[in-house]
Amino acid sequence: MAEREPNASSSQFMDLEVPEYAYMFGFLQADGHLAQGSGQKGRLAVEVSIRDIDLLYRFKQLTPYNSSVTERIRSTNFAMSHHSATWTLCSLDARTKINQLGLPYGRKSKKIAPPRTEFSRRDYLRGVVDADGSIGYTSQGFPFVSLTTASTAVGVYLCRYARQLTGAERLIRRNARDQIYNISYEKETAQALAADLYYPGCLSLGRKQVKADALASWARPVDMRIAHTQRRWTPKDDQVLLQLRDAAAAASELGRTERSCHMRLWRLRTGRVLMPTDH
Repeated sequence: MAEREPNASSSQFMDLEVPEYAYMFGFLQADGHLAQGSGQKGRLAVEVSIRDIDLLYRFKQLTPYNSSVTERIRSTNFAMSHHSATWTLCSLDARTKINQLGLPYGRKSKKIAPPRTEFSRRDYLRGVVDADGSIGYTSQGFPFVSLTTASTAVGVYLCRYARQLTGAERLIRRNARDQIYNISYEKETAQALAADLYYPGCLSLGRKQVKADALASWARPVDMRIAHTQRRWTPKDDQVLLQLRDAAAAASELGRTERSCHMRLWRLRTGRVLMPTDH
């Protein structure tokens, strides 16, 4: 099926089934700021390094409302002279649309979540990763894709998407220092995820697209063992299994193999493992 193209009309603005808008919304959720002023005043702004200014001009091109891209140079805690670019949108209609889709006004890091409407999943996630993630090679020379987020909903969604795509399981936990989730994938899993998210011709940060393309050249050394980690059954998993009472249906629901679900159901029914306490 051919991908839908944005037509830059107000009626189609932020149609999240359009790949470019899904990407744009993911990026804005992670790195944008929606401010509300008095009356109908307010603005949506996103600031990036000057090296990424081309992306802001694409946002401007995709937006059928007046918006602007400006540059500034200032001192920061990390550099004496930081050159950045900012895209700003003030239209109330546009801000209302974006707010209704799930970009809150004010502080938002823990509040954001994947859209509740239909949307292009990999394009949305690529926008989030471009804004708040990293991609490349570790110090050991292994491919990696990672995301740093304060949002439980976004973190869980990435983990679910990656599990369906690659089979890799992640249980996310906030770190003790700043209560942020750090989610990372390495080696073949990172390669598969990068190839899926950063497909040819997609809208993305050019520098991250280059890094994503470079991951494909890595090959596991012949003497490197593939480690398989066993995924633990949780009480919630057991409850789903017992409610469905069908290994095939449970496998689809839980993202496990049918054989694994069949064996777990047999162990529960025969008393070889304890029933979940609130079943």
